[in-house]
Amino acid sequence: MKLTTIIATTLFAINMSQADNSITIYSGKHQGHLTPNQLQNVANIPGYAMVKQSKTAKFQHGEFTMAFDDVAEHIDPTTVSFMTPENPEAAAVLDQNFQFDLVGTDKLLQKYLDQTIHVNHNEGDESVNSSGKLLSTQGGITLQTDSGSLITINQWNHIKFPDLPGGLLTKPTLVWLLDSKSNKDELVSLSYQTQGMTWWADYNITLSDNNGGCELDLSSWVSIVNKSGAGFNNTQLKLVAGDVNRTHNNRHPQAMMRENMVKTARNDFTEESLFEYHLYKLPRRIDLPNNSTKQIQLLSQTSGITCKRNLNFNATGQQFISYHRPITDAGYYARTDAKVEATLTFENNRNNQLGLPLPAGRVRVNMVDSSDGSLEFIGEDSIEHTPKNDTIKLKLGNAFDVKAKRTQKDYQLINNGIIEQIEVAISNQKETTETITVTEPLYRWSNWEITQHSEQYQKINASTIQFEVQVPPETTKKLQYTVQYQWPQLKK
Repeated sequence: MKLTTIIATTLFAINMSQADNSITIYSGKHQGHLTPNQLQNVANIPGYAMVKQSKTAKFQHGEFTMAFDDVAEHIDPTTVSFMTPENPEAAAVLDQNFQFDLVGTDKLLQKYLDQTIHVNHNEGDESVNSSGKLLSTQGGITLQTDSGSLITINQWNHIKFPDLPGGLLTKPTLVWLLDSKSNKDELVSLSYQTQGMTWWADYNITLSDNNGGCELDLSSWVSIVNKSGAGFNNTQLKLVAGDVNRTHNNRHPQAMMRENMVKTARNDFTEESLFEYHLYKLPRRIDLPNNSTKQIQLLSQTSGITCKRNLNFNATGQQFISYHRPITDAGYYARTDAKVEATLTFENNRNNQLGLPLPAGRVRVNMVDSSDGSLEFIGEDSIEHTPKNDTIKLKLGNAFDVKAKRTQKDYQLINNGIIEQIEVAISNQKETTETITVTEPLYRWSNWEITQHSEQYQKINASTIQFEVQVPPETTKKLQYTVQYQWPQLKK
């Protein structure tokens, strides 16, 4: 079915000037791609955008109405800013309306009840035109002709309406009532916030063995989603990385720009500080069609990054201990089976070819098969927003040939304390010596002392120690240590 309308309006329209158009997209708190289900519902897209558009409009003295019908469908009207930068005194805004009752066949038919319309439809193999007063839209349409007869039409080719009834729009529209002192063309600067837009970074790593060392190549792309209900053409693109706080009324954040700007290495984006966040700007202008996902390169390939391959074992999986009371249960983590994790770490600093604030995203790691030179996928992880000079640690999977088991060998409950002996048995079935980092959270109480240990350890924090254990090929090595916990005498 086709719909033909004649649209008439008495509003003063605004002509877009694309020179100063820009869009700033905020990433939200996600570190990777969105699923198709998330993309279906705009409310599930974790991000938003600030849109800035400059337009030229014809002003007239006194009160008059100005409309702009090119805004995003998911605009937050409370964030709209209307200014005339070249002539700040040109007009005062008396009121603002966001109208989103959009035209459709059903709405048009309802508006034309008891009015004359023209319908093209088929009678047998012939196409005929019928005109009459629209009496009903239930189960099709019912027309009353000039002669008084009734015609019921269930299917039609197209309907011709004389004009667009008041109150119906073809696009979401912002309408202002202005009190103007100007009677000429003025530059209008419009900005607002909209839902339905987000972005994230995807990183690709190629890992290689360089004479037994560890080196990687890194490149990255950003993916931009536009489900805002509007397309943006020839627009300056800016991306903000950081956790920006928002209140429930969704007012856009007020942020201050720092002047230090650095050119990111070997790519088109520039990076600069924005308050406590980071802003990435693409010098060239782009198109962002509605209902689209666009990929743009963030970092071109950076080669020769020094890295370190690690094997890690943390049987309990605990990272941070919050002590509330001594844990005196002898069976608490007395025996645990866990996997030895394979991780990859590298430093994000200038000495290591990097030194850039890296936005949150998913990291895929591939390795070169030395037999044929092909790339093979070996794991992926995600990173949060990572500042320069920070260490990036990626979990790629679990070791196949290296296993570990943690066992409680002895437990004694003493006066106001505990003595516990732990053994970690590590089996290495590789043909090379492997170093395994064993992390041991001391979870029973905050006051502890290592009284015996078979390997040297390092205190990582107030509740954690770490061992670096070298295990020869095709052997099993046992790490043992004894810890004594002590707490004050409880008052009776």
